[in-house]
Amino acid sequence: MTLISFVVPAHRVQGYLRECLDSLLGQPFGDIEVIGVDDASPDAVGDILDSYAARDPRVRAVRLTENVGLGPARNIGLDRAVGEYVWFLDGDDWLAPDCLPEVADRLRATRPDVLVVDHVRVHWTDTATRSAMAEVFPEPPGEATFRLADRPEALHLLHTAWNRLVRREYLTDLGLRFAPGWYEDVSFSYPVLLAAERIGVLDRVCVNYRQRRAGAITRTRGDRHFEVFEQWHRVFRFLDARPDLAALRPAVFERMVWHHLAVLGNGERIAPELRPAFFAQVTADYRRFLPPGGAAVPDGVEGLKHRLVAAGRWRTFSALRGANQARVTARGAARRALPVARRVARSARDVALREYYRAELRRPIDPTLAVYAAYWYRGYACNPAAVHAAARRLAPQVRGVWIVRRDRVDTLPQGTEYVVAGTRAYYRALARARWLVNNVNFPDFVRKRPGSVFVQTHHGTPVKVMGLDQQRYPLGAVGMDFAGLLRRVDRWDFSVTSNSFSTQMWDRAYPASYTTLEVGYPRNDRLVTATAEEVREVRDRLGVAPGERVVLYAPTHREHLPRYRPPFDPRRLLDVLGPAGRLLIRSHYFQDRQGRARRRTGGRAVDVSDHRSVEDLYLAADVLVTDYSSAMFDYAVLDRPIVVYAPDRDAYALARGVYLDVTAEPPGAVALTFDDLLEVFRSGAETAGEAERARRRFRDRFCALDDGHAAERVVRRIFLDEPA
Repeated sequence: MTLISFVVPAHRVQGYLRECLDSLLGQPFGDIEVIGVDDASPDAVGDILDSYAARDPRVRAVRLTENVGLGPARNIGLDRAVGEYVWFLDGDDWLAPDCLPEVADRLRATRPDVLVVDHVRVHWTDTATRSAMAEVFPEPPGEATFRLADRPEALHLLHTAWNRLVRREYLTDLGLRFAPGWYEDVSFSYPVLLAAERIGVLDRVCVNYRQRRAGAITRTRGDRHFEVFEQWHRVFRFLDARPDLAALRPAVFERMVWHHLAVLGNGERIAPELRPAFFAQVTADYRRFLPPGGAAVPDGVEGLKHRLVAAGRWRTFSALRGANQARVTARGAARRALPVARRVARSARDVALREYYRAELRRPIDPTLAVYAAYWYRGYACNPAAVHAAARRLAPQVRGVWIVRRDRVDTLPQGTEYVVAGTRAYYRALARARWLVNNVNFPDFVRKRPGSVFVQTHHGTPVKVMGLDQQRYPLGAVGMDFAGLLRRVDRWDFSVTSNSFSTQMWDRAYPASYTTLEVGYPRNDRLVTATAEEVREVRDRLGVAPGERVVLYAPTHREHLPRYRPPFDPRRLLDVLGPAGRLLIRSHYFQDRQGRARRRTGGRAVDVSDHRSVEDLYLAADVLVTDYSSAMFDYAVLDRPIVVYAPDRDAYALARGVYLDVTAEPPGAVALTFDDLLEVFRSGAETAGEAERARRRFRDRFCALDDGHAAERVVRRIFLDEPA
């Protein structure tokens, strides 16, 4: 029999589900099954589960046609479980590495009805806080099992389903199921402990409990938090049916009051206007379930709260809460206050311009103005340029204005309206635009006005980790202000993505309440629609002769290793390519070697790092050589050979972090050394059947939306307010 059945319900967790599943399947213990339940998730959850089930026989995917909620979804997984023990793990949490062998050893040695394991809360700031395990069990709990009556303090461990493994036969005999609604863990986790004959505690951190910035019910305001009361009513009905457990009733009552006050005290759950009614229900339950002999009242402030609840004194309770919050706010303000001497003074001109910007913010939004920018004002490029061009055709009533640096004005197409960054016109446009479109973030001073629309188009499918995920890789995040990043992300109304994979990664890297437009990349429309004549014209402009085979080498930038140079010898590669070979090198670090490279190779190696249109280079190239760059996703639209050349694969993944191992799931042939790269071209492996099949799989996964109409879809949704 399988030892452990993992039941993983998943709804709107596409950005985290892969990490969850990998943490299960990558353990050095294989006697498991994973039942993933897609609770009618509107994102890519179902596809992710299907893909894991297709490649690992331990995974079974269940797709529900209607959203039933976390509790019923767990029940559906439980009904399909065959393991001796069941572990309910949420799809946005993940297991600690190498923990399963120790869990399995404890299960086999003690055969508990319930085994509770330790956890940490992992916050979106990449900080972690320990559980209450050490406070509940100041002395190590040991391996011996116990009944709750012998160690009632175990009730103080967090009342969730995911921090305990339950013997499946015991669960079946108990007839316990998850109830529908929010706080469904309450009416499951307490009865499981109350009725167990053999409880074990493993004081090893096994679960990483993700504290999400957005999307979790614990950070969602609304009246559904009132459902906590019915869940606790179920616990007491369970106790009423078990007279043999009457001695535990005072301990359960204390936990109920503590939980109700914890929910009430969380300002992110109960809106101010709902707090009096919530408090009244807490009082009603206090009086209804108070044990016959009374209940112990905690010391200090907590005891005062209990007495106020028992007396139904909401106004006094609220005043106490307000005074405490005022003290906390005052302490926080004192910590944030900085001496005037530490503040950076701006120049008089900067101060005047910012004042001008604030004045313009008080004027009405221009209902026809759309402001565009790309790559920190470096010119007319990327997705914003494609959206701008489509909007001129489809939404001519929208006035498009580009922000550009003074030295990049000449990159703008003739007739394009623009403002120069840093001028009064620049601040006026930013203040009054209805739409702001960018492939990076606008500066921190830019305000999100009511009625304005921020569109983040991004500028690539992410291979390397981005956003908040960079907190785990400090070498690649030197100097990053993550709090500032999130303030910028909170301005987004729309996030344009090129494929489901990008959507999943942006969800976790940039958690906020924006709407995702998974429509393909507007900048790739040109690659889809380019004619053979346009390709010939591009090659002519680049000086490519008819019959030449062009290889474009476009490695990514190593932010964490600015002096690193991938091993690459243009002359040796051109020798292999033969006299008809032409090498285009798009790499900033080759700029200072341009003349030397041309002299060595007779002009057949050309540095194109400054070429204004990377799409031109893609159209001109017959083969792309790259490493971890998003260039491969764009170039794959052309369905031409791609070679992944990753000589520092392991070091890059360790230091910078990657979402995708492009050597394991490549778009074509793979080379890990420069000699390997030469052999790829010498043998023709870049066009062989295996490379063709890899490219087909890659295109199916990442390029399905690139049909030449992505920009049109963005324009229709953003400017014309048509349904996505």
